[in-house]
Amino acid sequence: MTQVLITGVGAVSGLGTGAEAMWRTLCAPPDSPPQRAPDPGARMPLPLIHLAPAEEGPEGRTTRLALTAAREAVADAGLDAAHRARSAVVMGTGGGNADLWERPLDPGRTDAPAFTVASLVAADLGAGGGATCVSNACSAGGFGLGIAVDMIRSGEADVVVAGGAEAYSRVALGCFNRMRAVDPYACRPFHRDRVGTVFGEGAAVLVLESAGHARRRGARRPYATLAGCGWSCDAHHLTAPDPDGVQIRRAMTEALADAGAPAESVGCVVPHGTGTRLNDVVESEALGAVFGERLARLPLYSLKALIGHTAGAAGALGAVTAALVLDRGTVPPNVPLGADQDPKCPVHLPQDGPEPLMGRHVMVNAFAFGGNNVSLVLEGRTP
Repeated sequence: MTQVLITGVGAVSGLGTGAEAMWRTLCAPPDSPPQRAPDPGARMPLPLIHLAPAEEGPEGRTTRLALTAAREAVADAGLDAAHRARSAVVMGTGGGNADLWERPLDPGRTDAPAFTVASLVAADLGAGGGATCVSNACSAGGFGLGIAVDMIRSGEADVVVAGGAEAYSRVALGCFNRMRAVDPYACRPFHRDRVGTVFGEGAAVLVLESAGHARRRGARRPYATLAGCGWSCDAHHLTAPDPDGVQIRRAMTEALADAGAPAESVGCVVPHGTGTRLNDVVESEALGAVFGERLARLPLYSLKALIGHTAGAAGALGAVTAALVLDRGTVPPNVPLGADQDPKCPVHLPQDGPEPLMGRHVMVNAFAFGGNNVSLVLEGRTP
């Protein structure tokens, strides 16, 4: 089976711009409470969000975040114009450029494109291998990476620029307020007093390419291999996960099988961990079913506790985090929970400082409304 390498990464989030800046902040997490959305028309009790720095431009905010991450990833991979011309683009997003349709149209405008993120990224990069946009809520970025892997394995593309992006949406945040699923303090995954999530903005893009193509063009040392993907759908409820977690477990076990990796080789998990009451319990139980007694000592890195829930970008930001963990051989410390961890979520969240990665694989989870589940397994380089 064709090996799919990660040869470039790019990221922007509430932590700032750039994957390297993101890594430094992950290793020394600041106290970064969410801010009030700069939207006077957002008449909702908790208009809280972790804002990301978006460049100026005529495109929608989500596209601008995606362009920042994509340009960094392509430069990091060292793709020249000829290689970019043969590349494909796959981007995941939940709401697309929501800012273009949540405000009145400018005079003379007749359109408000919502899902042009992938095509605009492809146009900017000069990528002629096709552009695909995936929009299945909070697992979109993870599904996008899975589609990219399939394209490379099947021979449809040698290089795919793939990831996810999401920006503030009044409609999305209003819906979560309506469901009373916004935490008034912070995104607190696995905390005993958590009452919901807090949105974040961001984008993450990875350059994926076949090992043969990377070797022929003399690519830099890869961060990792995207070795396995597992998809499932429980279709239990419009918004709530199936309490038995069967299909979540299926996504994880199929990702491990696709990677040819035993559960014992996983040294870290980047969980979905939204901070909502039911999701965290169901995921904890599913992780226990997959990893057994190891769960008590298997490090989890709870990314959303630091950057918020970035919806369609979440899986891709998790994948960039996993690639950096494998590249640096280090698991960053979690935002401290102290003695406040929910006993119904008996997962291991190291908090005292970075820990050495003890395993060759890292798993990333992303679950979404409608029961759309995806798990990814990344593999480190052979020493």
